[in-house]
Amino acid sequence: MKRLFNGIIAFSALSLLILTGCSKEKVVEDNTVIEKNTIADILMDESRNYQTNTNIAARGGNNNNNIKFTLLTFALAKTGLINDLAKSKGNYTLFAPTDEAFRAAGFNSKEDIRNTPNSILEPILLYHVIGARVLANQVPMGPNAPVGTLNGADLFLTRTSGGSVFVNGNNVIAADILAINGVFHAIDKILMPPSGNIVETAISNPDFTYLVAAVLRASEGSVDVATLLSGNGPFTVFAPTNQAFINAGFPTIASINAAMPDDLLPILGYHVIADRVFSSDLTEGMMPNMFVGGTTSISLTNGARIKGTSNASPSNIIAVNIVTTNGVIHVIDQVLLP
Repeated sequence: MKRLFNGIIAFSALSLLILTGCSKEKVVEDNTVIEKNTIADILMDESRNYQTNTNIAARGGNNNNNIKFTLLTFALAKTGLINDLAKSKGNYTLFAPTDEAFRAAGFNSKEDIRNTPNSILEPILLYHVIGARVLANQVPMGPNAPVGTLNGADLFLTRTSGGSVFVNGNNVIAADILAINGVFHAIDKILMPPSGNIVETAISNPDFTYLVAAVLRASEGSVDVATLLSGNGPFTVFAPTNQAFINAGFPTIASINAAMPDDLLPILGYHVIADRVFSSDLTEGMMPNMFVGGTTSISLTNGARIKGTSNASPSNIIAVNIVTTNGVIHVIDQVLLP
């Protein structure tokens, strides 16, 4: 559980700004200024303000951007995990969802958290914690690097040439908030640990009933698509919703089952990239190669969209970064046509 990705170097002497405008005592270790407070101390101090920035120069500061961790602190306390983050001898990295992130995930109040069983909360919270100190400038640039969490599942970290840091495709909005027992980075989305591979995740999602039916029907042909998408990968799937299949001329599951399996194969394979591609990896004008050949085109100027060669209009990418054990799923509202 304390595994760290290749490329993370040992903590070295760096001169870093930390939370300012605060009178709490600080200590100096190896020429690095670190607050003499734990991650738990800082999270529970609601008087603190944080400076947001999308690059690694972002530090805790005096600029109030309405970043609060009230709901995170309550969830950590409810599960007892706050006790570990209060130990001065620990060494952790926490990706800390803001109150806004909790509300976006349906936790609008402490009461919502109180009513959620610890058996659900704890694995989610542990998925936000790495058992070592990882500063923003230690995150490697390039492909998303897997990092083991205290949950046991991997997070994926990357840093752009401009200094922005992303975790599972989600932006770190305030980086390197230092504590005596580690560091935390503010994020604007709760990270959900993978619940299975791509096929298992699709089966558990009621929006993908038609997609699952198409995968199973295609698997009766020359290629076992279900087994392929359950393999090691990694894969990225742009997954059409049920309504997208209906709009594409499949009004019922029965109509999908009536299709010839090998006719479905080139369409399904045109929704797959043989790599792990998060939303943060998508760029304007990008033309990714699809699994069965051919390319699609990505546009971002009017919201994230993807267009197949034979589509009259692009599909909206309506949900992103659903992490699975062998890749990632993005949700789209049209079936892509090669």
